[in-house]
Amino acid sequence: MNLNTQPQSVDVALGTSALVLDSPHSGTAYPQDFGHSCPQRALRGAEDTYVEELWGFAPELGASLVQALFPRSYVDVNRAVDEIDETLLDLPWPGPTSGGAKVRLGKGLVWRMLDDGTPIYDRKLSVAEVQSRIDRCWFPYHHALDHAVHAARERHGFVIHIDCHSMPAVAQAYSTDHPWLVHADFVLGDRDGSSADPRLTHWIERFLNSRGYTVSVNHPYKGVEIVRRHGKPTQHQHSIQLEINKRLYMDEVTLERNAGFVPLQTTLRELTQALLRLDPRTASYQD
Repeated sequence: MNLNTQPQSVDVALGTSALVLDSPHSGTAYPQDFGHSCPQRALRGAEDTYVEELWGFAPELGASLVQALFPRSYVDVNRAVDEIDETLLDLPWPGPTSGGAKVRLGKGLVWRMLDDGTPIYDRKLSVAEVQSRIDRCWFPYHHALDHAVHAARERHGFVIHIDCHSMPAVAQAYSTDHPWLVHADFVLGDRDGSSADPRLTHWIERFLNSRGYTVSVNHPYKGVEIVRRHGKPTQHQHSIQLEINKRLYMDEVTLERNAGFVPLQTTLRELTQALLRLDPRTASYQD
């Protein structure tokens, strides 16, 4: 079943299982009102390129898949709605703001700069245009993901939610609080065990290790707004952010897929099939 109530901003394939996947940062439809001053080619580096394709098999297996169609640099749905960078605005924000590390790095709800420090704008943004991005993109995305998670839990009594991302091979100057960090093949984030049962997180870690991949847990990515919103492990609702190293499947300069794309996708399919067989309420998490 395809749910396209907001076709300009989000695409949803609703599944029948307790597994929900979402790709919030792989959108490539750049709105005409973006008004950025840096080249669009530079903005492409901020995308989680091909992540929606890597997981594109999921609906045929019965998992739900929610995908943002707009780019994360336009509005980042993995931020709270109050993570406003007021230095970008021509007037004070009319509501509450929370600040925080992501805003300090220029990666708030609306990005101020790219990972290498390149400014995205040579102008101030109006309060009205930021509010429009929230209304047209942020809320529809979260409504769609909320619906998919709720429907899965209503059907099965539990949810496994995987928030799907990709990351550069090496962190740039303003990527995280750990610049120039060489990333593992995968990073799993469960907000230090608060958004998912840590046994489930480490079960996924062992699965990926068994396929020859290196995995880091909660470093340097613990998971942000999306897993915070949906992770309720005491209520049998588990949410894990899964980051894939781009070097495994693409050239970060040309943005072309490399020879690792198909083998990686095969691993992700096997992981999905294993998760579909797993019930966290009764799982022993033994290999």
